[in-house]
Amino acid sequence: MMFLTRVPTGWIENLEANDLARASWAFPVVGLVVGGIAGAALYLSAASELFPFACALIALCVQAFITGALHEDGLGDVADGLGGHEKDKVLEIMRDSRIGSYGVLALIFSVGIRASALASVPGPGVAWGALIAAACFSRGVLPMMMHVMPPARADGLSVNAGRPALKSAAIALALGTIALFALLPLPIALMSLVIGALLLSGLMIWAQRRLGGQTGDVLGAAQQLIEIAVLVAAAAWSSSY
Repeated sequence: MMFLTRVPTGWIENLEANDLARASWAFPVVGLVVGGIAGAALYLSAASELFPFACALIALCVQAFITGALHEDGLGDVADGLGGHEKDKVLEIMRDSRIGSYGVLALIFSVGIRASALASVPGPGVAWGALIAAACFSRGVLPMMMHVMPPARADGLSVNAGRPALKSAAIALALGTIALFALLPLPIALMSLVIGALLLSGLMIWAQRRLGGQTGDVLGAAQQLIEIAVLVAAAAWSSSY
């Protein structure tokens, strides 16, 4: 919670960077909190009879505020990195605090697709469940990525965080998957897995070939892609009924 959100959680004495890897099994639990609060904002907005797209934007705004736009920042940096060719140049671009045209467009598309998908889900209650499922599952995938992919840098967040044990990564993935199937109808959950696997595979192949592994930005981009997959699946299934 201290790392992934801005929610006040107190202070832990003698906390070290690699403690994050040992706590990574709880990433989906953080998603439960983030999605729950964002979903509540959507639900309250809908009660005031705002247009569904406006309600969706409010929910995503609240979600970004809670997380400090941590994952959106990663997506923007990775998108900017697509313009580079050599590993060192790509990593330099991704570390630059300035954002380029690729990054801006990636964030516009991410927010636009997620908001449109949320607005297409019938009823704020169902949309709330989709938000929670997306937040949990998208974060549950990250520890397994940290386990199977080596860090691309010799320094930085990914290296300092450490490599989660297989047990922790498996627990995180299991919790996220359970939330996905518990909160969404079976067709949506299965469609989310398929779309998410395709998007995540593309990102991981690019990161491995171009960077030689993952970075904090790659993990942030992965979270955004999986969240998009879940919300798009929910919207697509809902529109067919």
